[in-house]
Amino acid sequence: MPLRIIFMGTPDFSVPTLEAIVEAGHEVVAVYTQPPRPAGRRGLDLTPSPVQKAAERLGIEVRSPKTLRDGAAQQELATLDADLAVVVAYGLLLPPQVLRATRLGAYNGHASLLPRWRGAAPIQRAIMAGDAETGMMIMRMEEGLDTGPVGLAQRIAIGPDETAGELHDRLMHAGARLMVEALEKLEGGHLPLTPQAAEGATYARKIDKAETRIDWNLPASEVHNRVRGLSPFPGAWCEIELGGRRERLKILRTTIGKGSGPAGAMLDDRLTVGCGEGAVRLVELQRAGGKPVKADEFLRGAKVDQGTILL
Repeated sequence: MPLRIIFMGTPDFSVPTLEAIVEAGHEVVAVYTQPPRPAGRRGLDLTPSPVQKAAERLGIEVRSPKTLRDGAAQQELATLDADLAVVVAYGLLLPPQVLRATRLGAYNGHASLLPRWRGAAPIQRAIMAGDAETGMMIMRMEEGLDTGPVGLAQRIAIGPDETAGELHDRLMHAGARLMVEALEKLEGGHLPLTPQAAEGATYARKIDKAETRIDWNLPASEVHNRVRGLSPFPGAWCEIELGGRRERLKILRTTIGKGSGPAGAMLDDRLTVGCGEGAVRLVELQRAGGKPVKADEFLRGAKVDQGTILL
């Protein structure tokens, strides 16, 4: 018998899972998502979340409370009489009353190999740390932050030059398939749950603006991992003098380069930059107010000589 599901999610990452649940024949009785956010040049327009847009397209009721801590919101959720809640990047804390409000509890699709990278930014943190693999896990939620027992997992290798955006897209589709498999097992009454390991937990804190400026004194491998872990958003950046004025330059893609030299200095006229150890080659860049371009196109519009310093 199809399950009655409350779906909770907000960004693009959540949408494939919602769509897959509906396609699998389950009944999504309501979608919970964060409220519309100000957008537009002056911030006067309210833009609904990607999940809200998907839910409306699918004809599913949308609810967007600012919090689930008050009794009225909790009671409203409980009256849905759902079998379980599916949570994928919702962005709001679920209090104990909500975790207990359905027959089977709440199941979260999390983009890491728990207990590694609990928290808000597991995809970025895995790449920035130089991890060779990550994965998707379906976890039954507890009161702790991503501490619940795991029902299903899929390990996924991270490419040496793969960006957070590319890995994000692979993981969101893998997570959708894995959640549907987990629901099939729950429907049949046999989804074994394994407690997370007591050791090896790391916390994937939100990306801070201070982390986005490139420190060329770091080894090339760390600079490369920082760039790809922050690409495409918010993007790692530095400053460069072009045409007699300094401007911000966002670096969206690099690869490990050849040679060595002063940190932040161009080692050739092909955008190879010296680091504290080794070098990186800039592959994709974005000038302030411009669009992302490959290195060759960038060099057609900007003269960058050997010895130019990136700050």
